[in-house]
Amino acid sequence: MSLEELLRSRVIRRIKPDHKLALKSLKRARRDIETAKTLISNEKLDWSLAISYNAMLAAARAFMFEKGYRPSSTEGHVAVVRFLQATLATEASNRMITIMNGMRKKRHRIVYEEVDIVSEDEAQQTIKWAEEFVLMISNIIGKSSQKRGST
Repeated sequence: MSLEELLRSRVIRRIKPDHKLALKSLKRARRDIETAKTLISNEKLDWSLAISYNAMLAAARAFMFEKGYRPSSTEGHVAVVRFLQATLATEASNRMITIMNGMRKKRHRIVYEEVDIVSEDEAQQTIKWAEEFVLMISNIIGKSSQKRGST
């Protein structure tokens, strides 16, 4: 689905680009990664995955805010994934979007359906993915901010 199709179908909506809100969302993402690490050390593996996913979601929302969009209230997490699919077009970002979407689905199972379904190795891996994704988005936002400053 293209960006225009997402807007037309009200999956996302336009807002004024908000660099401050983007930075706050990135700060939340970094905090969530630290929380996910703490949860592993406390053997709360399911919640570690859920919070690692939340870090990715916060970073993705930061990207949206920086670009002047936000998810609709009806589409929520899926809107964020669809926005990423429409706007990030590199092999690395496509890989991360696929990983994030898989984590979104597993997080749903953890929160609403099942318990104790995450191994320690999987929890550790999701933290690595979250760190990679947050760094990727931070770099994109940093470059966007530099472009604005130089024009």
